Amino acid sequence: MKRSLLLVEDDMLMREFITDYFKKEEWEVYEAENGTIALDIFDQTSVDLVVLDIMMPEMDGWSVCRRIREKSDVPIIIITARSEDDDQVLGFELGADEYLTKPFSPRVLVARATVLMKRTEGTIGRKGDLLIYGNLLVNRNAHAVSLAGNAINLSPKEYDLLVFLIKHYGKVLSREHILDAVWGYDYYGDLRTVDTHIKKLRAKLGDEGRYICTVIRSGYKFEMEV
Repeated sequence: MKRSLLLVEDDMLMREFITDYFKKEEWEVYEAENGTIALDIFDQTSVDLVVLDIMMPEMDGWSVCRRIREKSDVPIIIITARSEDDDQVLGFELGADEYLTKPFSPRVLVARATVLMKRTEGTIGRKGDLLIYGNLLVNRNAHAVSLAGNAINLSPKEYDLLVFLIKHYGKVLSREHILDAVWGYDYYGDLRTVDTHIKKLRAKLGDEGRYICTVIRSGYKFEMEV
């Protein structure tokens, strides 16, 4: 099956260079030189992946990412010359799936894209506002979670934590990252808050709680068993 890509990059040479590599791997590529054009293309075309530069004229990549996330779960890879940790955290909080710092090899970008597509097309299901993992169903539109058709009662923070882990499927998230994203930067609690909520969330998810994996000395990730 041929995949389609929306490439948003204001540097024409960089855009052409990346496009050539994706086309060699039989991707269909739609190009946009700024955020405004990108959103127009996105609204008119169905794409499987968005590769998004941050520093652009007219509308920056953060704004484009935010606008796309308001309407779609399409995977997003951010590319940028900025390597600051705060920028990466912001990217993930806005819903980006991967973050790649310039300069980079287009081959690495294509490889990242391929892995990301396998992750989202493989064992998990995304149907609009429904996220399906085994017997676990998350209805983001209704803020409802069920197991094998039976509703389960999650607290608001447990729900936010579950959705945040799912949004970063397969990615290891540190306790600090989780705490900042789910509880906010102005929260004064400690990292044990994350561990406590993970424990409670796993218990409520029953057998499907195994999808929340502990990564020793690193944090947690949400991933179905292969």
